[in-house]
Amino acid sequence: MESLTKNRQSTAVLRVLIERGFGSDEVPDGEDFAEEITEGWFNVAYRIRLRSGRLVVLKVAPPADVPVLTREVDMMRNELEAMRLVAEQTSVPVPRIEHVDLSHEVVDADLFFMEHIDADNFGFAAAEGRLAADVVAAGNRELGALNRAINQVVGPHYGPLSGPGFATWREAFTAAVEDTLRDGAAVGIDLGWEPDEIRLVLEEHAGALDEVAEPRLIEVDLWAKNSMIRDGRIVAVLDHERALYGDPLMEAGLTGLDLAGFDDPTDFMEGFGVRVLSETQRTRRRLYSMYLALIMVVETRYRGHTDTVVYDFGRTELDRVMAALGRARR
Repeated sequence: MESLTKNRQSTAVLRVLIERGFGSDEVPDGEDFAEEITEGWFNVAYRIRLRSGRLVVLKVAPPADVPVLTREVDMMRNELEAMRLVAEQTSVPVPRIEHVDLSHEVVDADLFFMEHIDADNFGFAAAEGRLAADVVAAGNRELGALNRAINQVVGPHYGPLSGPGFATWREAFTAAVEDTLRDGAAVGIDLGWEPDEIRLVLEEHAGALDEVAEPRLIEVDLWAKNSMIRDGRIVAVLDHERALYGDPLMEAGLTGLDLAGFDDPTDFMEGFGVRVLSETQRTRRRLYSMYLALIMVVETRYRGHTDTVVYDFGRTELDRVMAALGRARR
């Protein structure tokens, strides 16, 4: 995917980074040792073959001078912390971190190398019809179970892993929505709704957020395309940068309850251990879908999209979930 945030590097710079991470003996010859992994929307990632033949993955954060959403500031450091928590406190498989460089001495951004996972991307393999229907169903159930295991990690506060922390989930979620509204205003994007209308909907339903009594580690972006499958089993969960402490019902695997174009959540929910939502849980889930649709609209300006496909989709889905929350367009 193309985005202004992708901080692509020359092979000469990649060689320097490899030497810093693995030593001069692992610096490869030639020009074909690095292949960009193009599916992501935010960071640039490379599959790199070291001189020894071992494969590793390099992720590089956006350039320092490229504007990002408030929620995306220092997001790679957030990902590193999330990977540490998952690796140390659960049995959920995550790639091993090989080398971290936060110095900005070679590249104007945070970066890290991690283990390369020799497996298929679950979401892409399913979409391309390379997996049988029963394998896809079982994989989604396993993904739900893995997500539930991650949610067992209890945090010290609500909100971003390294702060700012909030005493209640209502405060943390309200701040996240407000940040996104400010991000949209900063670039003058048309949401299709006045920001105060969105604030009012959140205020009217915010009481449902008070049911969340404990800050749990949530991935927020864990779906099939952020996981790897081999021989019918999920062998790695990827892309932890959006993780925070909050409500497990905010997990991406439930998004299909509200928004079109997302996977049917039935199998995921079975593994996740939640089959039926209460009325207040359903309200919370709609608020989280409203927030996601809002982000989809706003981030198009920050990504530098040259078409309106994602923007139009986000606008349509924001209308849909606002209607579900009692604000049908007149």
